[in-house]
Amino acid sequence: QAPIKATCEDMSCKTGFPEDVHSAVVSRSVHGGQPLLNVRFRSCDGNKKIHFGSSEPGDFRVGEDGVVYAERSFQLSTEPTEFVVSAQDKETQEEWQMRVKLTPEPAFTGPSAKDQKKIEDIVFPWQQHKHSSHLKRQKRDWVIPPINLPENSRGPFPQELVRIRSDRDKSLSLRYSVTGPGADQPPTGIFIINPISGQLSVTKPLDREQIASFHLRAHAVDVNGNQVENPIDIVINVIDMNDNRPEFLHQVWNGTVPEGSKPGTYVMTVTAIDADDPNAQNGMLRYRILSQAPSSPSPNMFTINNETGDIITVAAGLDREKVQQYTLIIQATDMEGNPTYGLSNTATAVITVTDVNDNPPEFTAMTFYGEVPENRVDVIVANLTVTDKDQPHTPAWNAMYRMTGGDPTGRFTILTDPNSNDGLVTVVKPIDFETNRMFVLTVAAENQAPLAKGIQHPPQSTATVSITVIDVNESPYFVPNPKLVRQEEGLLAGSVLTTFTAQDPDRYMQQTSLRYSKLSDPANWLKIDPVNGQITTTAVLDRESIYVQNNMYNATFLASDNGIPPMSGTGTLQIYLLDINDNAPQVNPKEATTCETLQPNAINITAVDPDIDPNAGPFAFELPDVPPSIKRNWTIVRISGDHAQLSLRIRFLEAGIYDVPIVITDSGNPHASSTSVLKVKVCQCDINGDCTDVDRIVGAGLGTGAIIAILLCIIILLILVLMFVVWMKRRDKERQAKQLLIDPEDDVRDNILKYDEEGGGEEDQDYDLSQLQQPDTVEPDAIKPVGIRRLDERPIHAEPQYPVRSAAPHPGDIGDFINEGLKAADNDPTAPPYDSLLVFDYEGSGSTAGSLSSLNSSSSGGEQDYDYLNDWGPRFKKLADMYGGGDD
Repeated sequence: QAPIKATCEDMSCKTGFPEDVHSAVVSRSVHGGQPLLNVRFRSCDGNKKIHFGSSEPGDFRVGEDGVVYAERSFQLSTEPTEFVVSAQDKETQEEWQMRVKLTPEPAFTGPSAKDQKKIEDIVFPWQQHKHSSHLKRQKRDWVIPPINLPENSRGPFPQELVRIRSDRDKSLSLRYSVTGPGADQPPTGIFIINPISGQLSVTKPLDREQIASFHLRAHAVDVNGNQVENPIDIVINVIDMNDNRPEFLHQVWNGTVPEGSKPGTYVMTVTAIDADDPNAQNGMLRYRILSQAPSSPSPNMFTINNETGDIITVAAGLDREKVQQYTLIIQATDMEGNPTYGLSNTATAVITVTDVNDNPPEFTAMTFYGEVPENRVDVIVANLTVTDKDQPHTPAWNAMYRMTGGDPTGRFTILTDPNSNDGLVTVVKPIDFETNRMFVLTVAAENQAPLAKGIQHPPQSTATVSITVIDVNESPYFVPNPKLVRQEEGLLAGSVLTTFTAQDPDRYMQQTSLRYSKLSDPANWLKIDPVNGQITTTAVLDRESIYVQNNMYNATFLASDNGIPPMSGTGTLQIYLLDINDNAPQVNPKEATTCETLQPNAINITAVDPDIDPNAGPFAFELPDVPPSIKRNWTIVRISGDHAQLSLRIRFLEAGIYDVPIVITDSGNPHASSTSVLKVKVCQCDINGDCTDVDRIVGAGLGTGAIIAILLCIIILLILVLMFVVWMKRRDKERQAKQLLIDPEDDVRDNILKYDEEGGGEEDQDYDLSQLQQPDTVEPDAIKPVGIRRLDERPIHAEPQYPVRSAAPHPGDIGDFINEGLKAADNDPTAPPYDSLLVFDYEGSGSTAGSLSSLNSSSSGGEQDYDYLNDWGPRFKKLADMYGGGDD
């Protein structure tokens, strides 16, 4: 690894490249981003901004510092590689060029023992000294050839690589250092340098699969840290060793190939990768097939391209019906497949043989049989079964059936059962046993997918279907149906109208004659003979009946046989009734209104005749001669065939209601006429011709229906008013019954007051007993409003003074205390009991008096002396009379 040396002649400062051709030796394998060399450009004006470029930008790139980098990874050929490096002044656009020639270094054969002992020196290049007054010889910056270091080296470590020194170390004390990834940048500590001797060493084994190359920069400074030399670039390439096995991208590969494929048909591609250098033998893989299962029909049905991993067929005979799947064991070996030095790995390739339509469907029988009752549709009469060796439920297996003969009228169709693949022969049109008793169909079966090339349909793909028709009892049918009869209206009852008979289609069944009956006769005009079907009238036929629509009357009859089961059929008789002049015309409307004076306010009337032409209009209108007042007061004029105008003949006619008879005659032959009465209301009118004599018109012309409606409305209104009054009274009673508060003036002493709550007991609430024991502290009742005071409360009076018992009285004082309290109570008008209801919510939790449980009554009430009750005052008089009166 000797440094590359190049010189140029002494010259005065001139901007540009120092030489026209620059030669450098680099490694044969070039990696993307790898620095290759450093071109030197001299700029006499240090302020120029120079831009470098390459004539091969796809392969080489020149940085702003003049370092040439590989743009991509490639292998240099044995011949020198040349390209042009250009430099351009960004301000003046002046451009300089230099041709670069790269020569690949000889193949690395590994250092010998002698070479290992000799450590190469890398000397910093000369440079021009600024303090010098004249120019010295200046060498361009050297580009150090890459240092090749095998990965996985066993040491010993640290292992010396090169020694870096400056030619100025003879006059100055220098310090050396290296920077970059692997030195002072992560991963740190891989490369170290002796700062005194400049010895560069590696401290541990390298792994090319982690870092393929290291780019370091060496520095030389004096003891004060001043830069003495420009830094130089050092590239350390890690030489690949075969330390990685090939790895398949998938452990199991799946592929398909159609059955019957020819040799050379592509199947699939398997791929393996090797972490070693793909450009060296360590990463060059070769594929081969180790085994094939099953080995039929040949043990070598497939082969693999040893470089690409493409699997193709090499033998014919792939048949899915025999072998549906093949399993191949694929091996990938590096070192270009060298079985001795290469590393290997295996994967499994599963090849599925896909189905093609090489097996046509074949019927399981040559003839199929079925039967169907006549006149039945959507009935499956036969199942056609086929066999097909292709893969089920695929287009190559799914069968389609078609009829090739025996059904010219299209009475049958064949559907395919998607699950069983059977053909279902189905009737789609009714079949008449009396016409066809048997059908012999010819059917063919084929697949949805066309047969493979060279495959023909065998005779087994065609079959015959024999279908027998079963005779059943069919319904009789009328001929014709419907039957039209033209008949004049007015035909009398009992007249023979027509004969309506039916036919029985069952010619081969022993049956009696048909029986007839009437099914529908809206007007009940007809009857039918049950044996011969003769229809006679039971009433007069009337064209103007509501059951006749558009001159047509429809009746339905039933014909029944005695077959098993009995069947019947219906027939419709249509009677077209011809009109006769049997209806006289009538006037419409029946009522009209006109003014009492002669004014242009004629009454328009219309003649109505249920008959039709020629027995209807045009009509003739006239007034009768009797009574004479009709023609004297009125006149009538026909304005069209159906319409006429009635008007006053005289100047004035008193208001009122007049019956005007009108004679109307139609145009029939013979004529029919009638006298219709028109009720005319004559009234006083205003200038607009409207009636103003309302009272008279209302009183005279109010109809019965209107009067009834008015009366009903009045009755309903009265009922509503009565119901409202009753409801109001009931509401007042309920309000009085539910009243809770009683006015102070009312006397409630004779009433019974009900209290539902008796309280919760004596011990369940914590009452303040001081309010009961010391009445003086109770809030005075005078603060309550008088209006809301209850009558069962104590009346409001001045509080009397009662004697107060001492806290610890002497037993002898009890009698005096009671007597004093009795006198005070006799003089207290507010003391209870007074005539009112008293409510005691709480009785107290105890008593200061002694227990009375030891006191017993004497056996005889007469032994007690109750005379002292007479001394207790008027309040105890009643008690004294009860107990103190002796035997009384």
